[in-house]
Amino acid sequence: PFRERFEELLAFVPYMHRFLSKKRIRHHIFILNQVDHFRFNRASLINVGFLESGNDTDYIAMHDVDLLPLNEHLDYSFPEAGPFHVASPELHPLYHYKTYVGGILLLTKQHYELCNGMSNRFWGWGREDDEFYRRIKGAGLQVRRPSGITTGYETFQHLHDPAWRKRDQKRIAAQKQEQFKVDREGGLNNVRYRIESRTDLRVAGAPCTVLNILLDCDTNETPWCTFG
Repeated sequence: PFRERFEELLAFVPYMHRFLSKKRIRHHIFILNQVDHFRFNRASLINVGFLESGNDTDYIAMHDVDLLPLNEHLDYSFPEAGPFHVASPELHPLYHYKTYVGGILLLTKQHYELCNGMSNRFWGWGREDDEFYRRIKGAGLQVRRPSGITTGYETFQHLHDPAWRKRDQKRIAAQKQEQFKVDREGGLNNVRYRIESRTDLRVAGAPCTVLNILLDCDTNETPWCTFG
């Protein structure tokens, strides 16, 4: 999921291509670039990425563009036994609560469908991962995490500069209450979007696909998708 963080993207694509190639993980990097005028919706972008990733992929990595794995022992292989949270609370440099599943999460496509993907109701920054954790549990799946990693909070490099990249953390009207609810209706089944363009390119020699995505918002359902 991506919007306007080009410096981070220029670091992320070649780094992850080298990291995964060294581990002999077959991969394709999709940059899910939100180009509409609504507030950023990470969860909807991941839903779109899932739907647009094609039939030749069997699992996905929900991967923040500002988080780079530094430890080569981190496992990015097929998460057959259930969702595998690479950026676990014991290792992530910022988020340490036990139900955290953000940053980097691997799921088989079957398991992602079982959860009906992520909720599309989260416009702005935060909370969509916490809701997704409850979906995972509701689907009867167990989150697994890395073991034997001794690098602690030095396991990842976090590229985000909060002083320079202000996060959209505003909570507007009913959003303050809605952000703590489980969305039992929406997800993969009702994400509304249009692909404006699809471009294959290379960043410092590393291949990726940029999807320019126009999300749609029902302002009767989620009026907080805009600031107006």
